[in-house]
Amino acid sequence: MKLLDIALSLLIPGLVLIQLIIAPYTKVEESFNIQAAHDILVYGTPTSDIHHKLSTSYDHFTFPGAVPRTFIGAVLLAGISQPFIALAGFHNGQFIVRAVLGLFNAASILIFARNIRKSYGVPTARWYLILQASQFHVIYYASRTLPNMFAFGLTTLAFSFLLPSSQGPSQTPRRNRLSITLFVFAAAVFRSEVALLLGTVTLCQLLAGPSSGTSLEAVIPPFLISFLVALGISVPLDSYFWQKPVWPELAGFYFNAIKGSSSEWGTSPVYWYFTSALPRLLNPVSFLFLLPLSLGHPALRPAGRRLAVPCLLFVAIYSLQPHKEARFIFYVVPPLTAACALSANLIFNRAFSFSKKGSSSSHEDKLLGIFVIVSVVIAFVASSSMLLFSSLNYPGGEALSFLRDTILQSEGISSITSQSSSSSFSSEGVSVILAHADVLSCMTGVTLFGTATGKEIPNYRATTVGSGSVVRRQVTKLYADEDTTTTTTAPNDKDVEMGRKNGQISSTDVLVTLALDKTEDEALLLKPEFWTRFDYALAEERDKVRRGGEWDVIGVVKGFGGVEVILDRTTGQEKEPERDLNGAVIPVVGRGALVERVKEVVTRYTGGRWIGPRMVPRIYILRRVKERKRMAAEA
Repeated sequence: MKLLDIALSLLIPGLVLIQLIIAPYTKVEESFNIQAAHDILVYGTPTSDIHHKLSTSYDHFTFPGAVPRTFIGAVLLAGISQPFIALAGFHNGQFIVRAVLGLFNAASILIFARNIRKSYGVPTARWYLILQASQFHVIYYASRTLPNMFAFGLTTLAFSFLLPSSQGPSQTPRRNRLSITLFVFAAAVFRSEVALLLGTVTLCQLLAGPSSGTSLEAVIPPFLISFLVALGISVPLDSYFWQKPVWPELAGFYFNAIKGSSSEWGTSPVYWYFTSALPRLLNPVSFLFLLPLSLGHPALRPAGRRLAVPCLLFVAIYSLQPHKEARFIFYVVPPLTAACALSANLIFNRAFSFSKKGSSSSHEDKLLGIFVIVSVVIAFVASSSMLLFSSLNYPGGEALSFLRDTILQSEGISSITSQSSSSSFSSEGVSVILAHADVLSCMTGVTLFGTATGKEIPNYRATTVGSGSVVRRQVTKLYADEDTTTTTTAPNDKDVEMGRKNGQISSTDVLVTLALDKTEDEALLLKPEFWTRFDYALAEERDKVRRGGEWDVIGVVKGFGGVEVILDRTTGQEKEPERDLNGAVIPVVGRGALVERVKEVVTRYTGGRWIGPRMVPRIYILRRVKERKRMAAEA
């Protein structure tokens, strides 16, 4: 059975990494921390002329977001990731940064499971890991750079210290102090709603009396110490990066809770967490059957209520906040899943218990045990399906990846040089390729990591585009005599000339700078002259780009548009491929092309029937037709 425990322990980090590999891109909610980690790795932390260097290079000065966010998570991720990025290459930087966060959260889950084993036994710990692994959301989000997921690891560790100690009651006060310390730090630095969770946990412990090892006098010292330490780290560090005095979580709490501005992003009914979010986070069988059993069964009631009641109370109070998202209550998933594991273990033991006279379980017990096992299998299948569908929701990331490969591999040296008449040159042989990414692209996967083309950490220069929006230009060296791409550190005239003199850059080398513009000003986007400066564009609306001259559509990325069910072969007739204005077929690129190939194979063997993702056009990749190319075509 030791082999089983090892396999279950490896299951959580393994699934986190697998889901990261399948869905490597990010959404807009994750953008602050992923861009901040990129900027820290690339630009470092200047000690002189700080405001100018940060404001002209760091992304958050151009796109600050609704409220300031802490840099503590990004600093930690960048610092831990840096040696691994040095080994694996900067083009793998985003994967490594996310993997570090994902493995931290996986480790916190495993520590929680280890303490469950010590408190409630090995079988319960096994059921906890099985149930946790079968749930989609926590595993999928574990590596996503949301503030909630930085807090998640800390709150999970805090809950692990609240479990009964195998060393006896003498350790309870110390473990309670550690738990309070982690809750307070997570609340003060990453997500202020964790303070409410700490409140419900502490209230339940105080009501439990002396047996909980908690008293008001014991709570205050670790609370104050952790709070002051959190402020002592967050305020100076974040004031440095934001270049103004700021405590980010206080600003976020004021914006969301006091002003109620979070409601601008939508509201949900007061019961939404209980009727929608929790059933999806735990799976319906766990929430509707296993959790109530652990709260009501006499043998499970003390442990079940200790695990679940503070969490359910937190969710109930937090439901008063109009704006609701499932990620806001991720912190309660591990303890609620542990409560479900108590019930699952009890049912399994009763269903499959054996004595010398044979099976001692009733038919009802066996059916119940089979029902629980089947529900877990279905949950794994549903989780896998949700992963595949979710991976199709990042057309911006796929479009940028295709654009980067097109520029650096398919275009060729002469093509880039001849087509870059609109690009600026810092010296002979240095070409700037300007690309614009629209709002949808930036919301669905475009990050600064996505422009990385070499193994080394790139050198960037700031370029002004439009009405002063700053873009970052990566300098990349393409060798004319071999198919290799590396990053060079020669972004200006002086360095280029020096590189040519010392032989680092030959006369046949072309230094290509990929600049990404993310202008959102609608008034600027409507001006034809705005588009004339760009070589490429990633856009949801082709016509908007075509105001600024003649453009070719070189690809379209399709995204998930719902589930498509074709049972009648007459309704599944193949649609005509999308065509450009010149009549050329627009090639589908990215995951959409793979889905189309799979659909083609399946329908061939099923007579046209298909159940799978419906893919719809999301992002078009356009290349501006240059003067030289147009003249050649006319000739």
